[in-house]
Amino acid sequence: MKKYDAVIIGFGKGGKTLAAELAAHQWSVAMVERSDKMYGGTCINIGCIPTKALIHSAALAAAGHPLTFDQRRAYYKESVAAKTALVDLLRGKNYHKLADNPLVDVYTGEGRFLSPETVEVKTAEGTLQIGGKHIVINTGAETALPPIPGIAESRRVYTSTSIMELDRLPQRLVIVGGGYIGLEFASMYASFGSRVTVLEGFPELIPREDRDIAASVREVLEKKGIEFRLNVRVNSFRDTAEGVSIAVSQEGADSEIDADAVLLATGRRPATAGLNLAAAGVRTNERGAIEVDERLHTSAPNIYAIGDVTGGLQFTYISLDDYRIVRDELFADGARTTANRGPVAYSVFIAPPLSHVGLHEAEARKAGLDIRVTKIAVSTIPRARILGPAEGIFKAVIDAKTDLILGCTLFGPESSEVINTVALAMKHGITARELSDSVYTHPSMSETLNDLFA
Repeated sequence: MKKYDAVIIGFGKGGKTLAAELAAHQWSVAMVERSDKMYGGTCINIGCIPTKALIHSAALAAAGHPLTFDQRRAYYKESVAAKTALVDLLRGKNYHKLADNPLVDVYTGEGRFLSPETVEVKTAEGTLQIGGKHIVINTGAETALPPIPGIAESRRVYTSTSIMELDRLPQRLVIVGGGYIGLEFASMYASFGSRVTVLEGFPELIPREDRDIAASVREVLEKKGIEFRLNVRVNSFRDTAEGVSIAVSQEGADSEIDADAVLLATGRRPATAGLNLAAAGVRTNERGAIEVDERLHTSAPNIYAIGDVTGGLQFTYISLDDYRIVRDELFADGARTTANRGPVAYSVFIAPPLSHVGLHEAEARKAGLDIRVTKIAVSTIPRARILGPAEGIFKAVIDAKTDLILGCTLFGPESSEVINTVALAMKHGITARELSDSVYTHPSMSETLNDLFA
């Protein structure tokens, strides 16, 4: 059995960055990744990069000259090929960055614990055992499939991973799930030219957001031709000669919806199955997420868990910050923790993007905080008019006594960039007045902060 200073299970953002850091400190490192299609992790292979590449292509299609559906299908096929080429390039770069390092061994195979310091790896060539003084679990998350009859038998029901390999644009697409992932794909496929129907089991769309923001999002997406059906229960899927039939119930009435393809956007769960965590003494919670403290220690003293597998925010930049926490404990003063990470922004890449950081208005009012709320219609922003169409709302929640920014929601063009300025201001205690009085370039979306925080 070969022994290492560190064994990392999962080639994701935090894990691969930590592996390179450890090797730079002359540690011997084993990187275990179960699939040769996942070098670099979720973001590069099946998440951020491929979806945003397709979203960008879809936006160009929507902004171009009118096309027939056959022309749109041809363009979509080209877009999928370009996405695949990009992912292949980045995957290869990520693999060689570690595999070419003499202090790092990359094992492609299924890893499972035999003890807190021993991992068994089942590869195509056979099964072997490796040991690690430190072990880091970075296995990410996976699609949570609902128990709906017909999923396993259907050839036309896809997950957010498998649908990106579909190179034929569906004319009729049904998306099960009206959360953030579902809305991103709905916006993208509508821009490519599909007729999209979103089925949501709850009575409200994106319930985490304030109702005025959710209403604006729905209005904008409906203008793209997307149909939303709320309070819908999906009963089964059945393939037909022409496509797939979805049996649904809504308000006591049963009906069927015909489509060419179905996307299941019903959430993700921590990928811990098969790790044999009990053998390592690693505890999980009721949702299957690995329990960690604020420095990402698991219940086993020598084992860390980072990224999506801990059940927190599922963003690649959280995984990267988790790497910093582990790095600083190993090689610095260990002052960085999840508790002092500060406000974390997120963006949903519908068109236009929806971005948020901090508290929502409803959360602040429920907490009994003394707040003032400011809003600006995106249609009044010159830069938005240039980019067109100028749709959406910018909204801020401010502490009425201290003038500190409690939260901000930006639904409009380039919001995924502007929200980072607000998040940085919140982290460093910059007041709304200071942000309002700052000087921004013109015409830009950032200059809207002059008025939003006035």
